[in-house]
Amino acid sequence: MRIGDLMNESGVKFGTSGARGLAADMTDWVCYAYTAGFLGYLKTAGILASGQDVGIAGDLRPSSPRIMNACAAAVIDLGYRPCNVGPIPSPALVAYGMARGMSTLMVTGSHIPDDRNGIKFNLPTGEILKRDEEGISLQEIRRPEGLFDALGGFAVGQGAALPDPDPVAYREYVGRYLDFFPADCLHGLRVGVYEHSSVAREAYVAVLAGLGARVARLGHSEVFIPVDTEAIRPEDVVLARDWAASGQFDALVSADGDGDRPLIGDETGAWLRGDIAGVLCARQLGARGVVTPVSSNTAVEKCGCFESVRRTRIGSPFVIAGMLQAMGEGLAPVVGYEANGGFLLGTDIDRDGRVLAALPTRDAVIVAVTILLDAVEQGKPLSALARDLPGRFTHSDRLKDFPTEIARAGIAALSSGDVQRDKAAIEAVFGAQFGAVTDLEMTDGLRMTFVSGEIAHLRPSGNAPELRAYTEADSPERAAEMNRICMEILAGWRG
Repeated sequence: MRIGDLMNESGVKFGTSGARGLAADMTDWVCYAYTAGFLGYLKTAGILASGQDVGIAGDLRPSSPRIMNACAAAVIDLGYRPCNVGPIPSPALVAYGMARGMSTLMVTGSHIPDDRNGIKFNLPTGEILKRDEEGISLQEIRRPEGLFDALGGFAVGQGAALPDPDPVAYREYVGRYLDFFPADCLHGLRVGVYEHSSVAREAYVAVLAGLGARVARLGHSEVFIPVDTEAIRPEDVVLARDWAASGQFDALVSADGDGDRPLIGDETGAWLRGDIAGVLCARQLGARGVVTPVSSNTAVEKCGCFESVRRTRIGSPFVIAGMLQAMGEGLAPVVGYEANGGFLLGTDIDRDGRVLAALPTRDAVIVAVTILLDAVEQGKPLSALARDLPGRFTHSDRLKDFPTEIARAGIAALSSGDVQRDKAAIEAVFGAQFGAVTDLEMTDGLRMTFVSGEIAHLRPSGNAPELRAYTEADSPERAAEMNRICMEILAGWRG
């Protein structure tokens, strides 16, 4: 069968970043087949030759080791060699693969609950793009006789394929930052690392301590916690404020499950929005070109720090495509970031003779280290860095278990393409709270700008049955209030 047919049959489909689905639906057979489709695509494209290595890593959710093993079985059966680099952050795996010209697979569901999981596929040059997903979907695969049982699990005595983990990718990822940033540049800075179940927790501690920070480990969990850096859980807000109230920390840092999206908290325990962290990081790194999705804060344009700002659809593949376009026009350095905080390096960063190699995939550690260094160099607390930017504030939240077809139908009713009709329809729903509509943007979902300058953006998630709302206003309180209003209105769409 074709991979595209398997998607429909299994419910495991490509979202905004890799294939994802319920862990129960990601049977050994489904994960084996997806991997076989990926490898078949690479072979057809002339990217992979027989006998080459394929890197495999995973996050800390309970289903990841089983899925990694299923992927490894497919790698072996198709004539390649699996390299298990263990539980490491997604960007560490991509950097490892790029340094060796190696294709890789990351087993992770990122921030989504642990009853779900996924696989991210990476080329030797970095993340796959949407055209690569289409190529994988067209691949035809065969189910080996006797390898799987009727439920899609490995048959008894079959499927033991994953070799012992090699720590080299982790060591190189930590070394990437220790080698680039000045020795002891974070000396004396007191940083709390909120570990929870993030696979980036060890790397965070190693890098920050290695650069001179005084690091405290906080909130370690052996149970997977779905920390979403775009929709921060109320309990994580409380934890950060309680830790900061002790007066022991200049900053707090954390990341999502696979370590590609950061959380950065200031000395008061307030978590910075990802799109503000992205602007601060891009500014400190001296970027000339910035690429970011339509959902990101407009402070990136208003601050005047960058020669070029490009807006894309939501999802790292679209940001990467935008970075390639900017680089093709001769811009450098070029970076990208998303509202979830993930930061991508499109080009090398050269500073004082030290080079930080391009890494065109979301990364969390680079954001934390760069912003902390900015605070040290300016002699300011983290809270003051954000105040230096134009006063635009964003908020986001999501409705979970929201049927995708209902979400799309509701948005379609407000975005027919007839501008006057759409403005009237939007004002009938949101006008009493937000006023008249001045601009509509349909690059990804529906982004509405009102006469007040306030913004509301509605979008179904590409990874799960969720409906998200992003809001922007001149104060954090108003942005949060707008988001609450949106959540109430959207909840009514369920009927």
